[in-house]
Amino acid sequence: MRKTILPLLAVLPLALAARQLTFSSPNGKLVVDVNDDAGHAIYALTLDGHSLLLPSSLGFKADFGDFTQGLSIVDVRQDRKKATYDMRQAKQAHISYEATTALIDIENRQKQRMQIEFFVKDNDVAFRYIIPRQKNDNPKMAVVSSELTAFRLPDATTTFLCPQIDPMKGWERTKPSYEEEYTADAPMAARSQYGQGYTFPCLFKAGNQWLLISETGVDSRYCGSHLSDYQPGVGYSIAYPQPGENNAFGSATASIPLPGCTPWRTITMGSSLAPIVETTIPYDVVEPRYQPSTEYKAGRYTWSWLIWQDESINYADQVQFIDLAAKMGYEYCLVDNWWDKNIGRERMAQLSRYAQEKGVSLLLWYNSNGHWNDAPQTPRDCMDTSWARDREMAWLKQIGVKGIKVDFFAGDKQETMKLYEDILFDANRYGLQVVFHGCTLPRGWERMYPNFVSSEAVLASENVFFSDHHAQQEAFELCMHPFCRNASASMDWGGVIMNKQLSRDNRSRHRRQTTDAFELATAFTNQTAVQCIAMQPNNLQELPEGELDFLRQIPTTWEETRYVDGYPGRYAVLARRHGTQWYVAGINAQKEPLTLSLDLSAYPGLQTLLADKVGKKQGPVELSISKLKTGKNGMVKVTMLPNGGFVIY
Repeated sequence: MRKTILPLLAVLPLALAARQLTFSSPNGKLVVDVNDDAGHAIYALTLDGHSLLLPSSLGFKADFGDFTQGLSIVDVRQDRKKATYDMRQAKQAHISYEATTALIDIENRQKQRMQIEFFVKDNDVAFRYIIPRQKNDNPKMAVVSSELTAFRLPDATTTFLCPQIDPMKGWERTKPSYEEEYTADAPMAARSQYGQGYTFPCLFKAGNQWLLISETGVDSRYCGSHLSDYQPGVGYSIAYPQPGENNAFGSATASIPLPGCTPWRTITMGSSLAPIVETTIPYDVVEPRYQPSTEYKAGRYTWSWLIWQDESINYADQVQFIDLAAKMGYEYCLVDNWWDKNIGRERMAQLSRYAQEKGVSLLLWYNSNGHWNDAPQTPRDCMDTSWARDREMAWLKQIGVKGIKVDFFAGDKQETMKLYEDILFDANRYGLQVVFHGCTLPRGWERMYPNFVSSEAVLASENVFFSDHHAQQEAFELCMHPFCRNASASMDWGGVIMNKQLSRDNRSRHRRQTTDAFELATAFTNQTAVQCIAMQPNNLQELPEGELDFLRQIPTTWEETRYVDGYPGRYAVLARRHGTQWYVAGINAQKEPLTLSLDLSAYPGLQTLLADKVGKKQGPVELSISKLKTGKNGMVKVTMLPNGGFVIY
């Protein structure tokens, strides 16, 4: 990693008129204003002359002092920062940025001090509070009880949000788990579904401008946050966890050592969705917490549970999915809940040896519990204490398991954030990658924790199996996530689904509502470095050989990701590069066919179009793989059927 601090340049204006500060992004187009008007810390953001964040409140309350009123700006230090770093398993492999930084000293009436640190790129703003020790080097710790931090958006802004649910609700009291349904194009004044505000990330459209608000850098020294409901004149505010989360155990506030800091709040803005899709701000402002103990391997995995469910967690069925992974050249097979009961530990060691002989490694499911919900699935009581984790993970390493999927957490309290971090740190000691389900949004964790892969934190593929309603919603949801949930962090949505019926025999229960081209495109519009390809053994005989060949060569790591076209909840087109090979993938959630003329001149080497076969009037939609027809200046015309898609490569 190389970092360079550049001196302040004349292009960065700093105006100290009374107590008003103004500083801008490296290209000068994103302007941040901060003032202490009437004793309140206020900030506002302007991009290309558009006021996208109206004057909004800053500040917090701690047990030793109130930093929400009676405030004065007493000093500011500004600089320019350049850095490059590499990412192992995110949307971009090699990241380089330039940013303006500002550190603002603020004093309250009692002469107590805090700092607000700003990090400003051309389309991103991140800020956090830093709390120093006060007079006589005390206090040395603090409880932050609440924040005044707000985001006041222009009138007529529309929203694309997922509601925060009440604690200890849902199946076996496992919520909140970031698994509620998104609403698109809603007014700000609309009350959230449960009256508890909205989970991060939160996407907004202000006129022709877009904003994505989230947070990053949350670890064991703070709680996770979300946005409150909208309040006229105030906007949306930072809201801390609800007291009832985690079975009401642990504080809903944050306790930190001093000097200490809050997580970063992030705002990404743009006149198109490109800055939203391509942002790296969740990773730019955080640092690795520890070094990887081994070279963790990305790849694809098979997963019986999605379609075959609990009954498939037996030795014979898992052999079928190991064999399927081997035939497809996939790296992993995930064995889900109840394996300790239905297969047993001795036979699991045997199953792992069998998988390794086939060139496949196992990933094993675990319940996080613990005391925080009623989820009954086993193995339980293996991940909730340090001694249990140490024993379990030593056994996993001994039998050759390469990763774990840990499920059923309990919200955003600091107590729960510590559990995530403890699991990750202990797993790294044994060379285990980690995926979380039934969980919170990862906040910069791909960079902070080198063995972290991804989290669910979304209404995921299992719901397509559970009900026809969610099968019908799949296209809408997956056309949302490139612009919000998956723009902020890796997402284990859980499967490129190839069965046409949601059943083991592929003839019963309800139908999948998407085309094969749609499903294949989601391997590219969804991003996680260990990707589920939810094939079933029957697909080897049912799918055309060309489709199977494509499934065999799907990559999961990316040198670059670029926005091409789209609108949240309607359609999405993204380009990703693996090595030197570009892939351009699109999905359509609308009820009518969508024809796009795309300028693909920036993506060399594209030769093949995989798409829905257009024009057939009845029967299931077929897949077409053909030579790409490129017009002058690199223009390509492609049609997506309703719930359809394409991949160009």
